Amino acid sequence: MKEEVNEPIEIYGKEFNYAEYLTWKVKERIELIKGRLFKMSPAPARIHQRISRDMQFIMMKYFGGHDCELYNAPFDVRLVDKKEKSKKDEDITTVFQPDLCVICNKEKLDDRGCIGAPDLIVEILSPGNSIKEMKYKYDLYEENGVREYWVVDYTHQLVYVYVLKSGVYKGKKPYTVEETAESTIFPDLKFDLKDIFKEED
Repeated sequence: MKEEVNEPIEIYGKEFNYAEYLTWKVKERIELIKGRLFKMSPAPARIHQRISRDMQFIMMKYFGGHDCELYNAPFDVRLVDKKEKSKKDEDITTVFQPDLCVICNKEKLDDRGCIGAPDLIVEILSPGNSIKEMKYKYDLYEENGVREYWVVDYTHQLVYVYVLKSGVYKGKKPYTVEETAESTIFPDLKFDLKDIFKEED
């Protein structure tokens, strides 16, 4: 069976903005990438949710009493277009829902989520969304100044960590299941990948 890939869906060649996004009443999870609509998988696999839960548990303990705040999907992150530099709803055309994200500048937080780049984003790949995650999100997170970006590939039991240096992502050697993945920007934030990628019961 051919793997389904989430490609951008454009309706009548029209691009959308966040103001329109707010009016939609849809059951599916959706994201906007530079005005183009992506429909996400209806529900992530159980292993995806377990990994997200286990990583979130570790991160909650780390960020307890910390100035930075941790959020998990569904949580809207609105990225501001560098040319427009406008935070108006009608000028925002990129809205993501990262699996996990950390925001240290609380001025970026409002009742609807985050406006601007989080400091750390963790995305957990699902079989049908790896192209979107690796291509579109990588470019936009780098362009918008997400300081550290993690990609968790549970199919191959690998974790990729990209750290922003002078506006460009520098990738560490991929972490394997036998290793401990470590954050660069948050000292002592570590994940024993044997526990994260433990076999399903």
